[in-house]
Amino acid sequence: MPDMLVKLYELPEAAPLIRQLSEAGIVIRRALAPEKHIVKDWVRRTFNAHWESECDVAFARQPVSCFIATEGEKLVGFGCYEATCRDFFGPTGVDPAMRGKGVGKALLLACLQAMRDEGYGYAIIGGAGPTEFYAKTVGAVPIEGSSPGIYRGMLRQPQA
Repeated sequence: MPDMLVKLYELPEAAPLIRQLSEAGIVIRRALAPEKHIVKDWVRRTFNAHWESECDVAFARQPVSCFIATEGEKLVGFGCYEATCRDFFGPTGVDPAMRGKGVGKALLLACLQAMRDEGYGYAIIGGAGPTEFYAKTVGAVPIEGSSPGIYRGMLRQPQA
């Protein structure tokens, strides 16, 4: 999976989608430090331990660089930035039952706009899985020769 480059100065606005989701009962917001254990546990159970580790780093930043999606008291998605490298977006994930509702798009836009607000002109989507989604949503373009990129040689759990 290649890394992708995004022009932060040409992002679509997140506010209309976030408002639409809010009206449907889904809230997109920056995570709070006391929620760290809940978010990390959900990320590990729903996705994997690597993403949980990156999420942990996002909670160590000030402001916290993790946005979450909630429906009532239930966590349904997350998105992080500057977890493994500065100026990198990811990881991000949405509960499989909530996909296709704009939650992932809203989390992506919230994170990228936060990065823009912190002074970045461009962002890198590290190890972008759904490249077509990122290209369509924010005009991201693949970075040639970037796979496996920063994750080259990363330790993994032995297979049982």
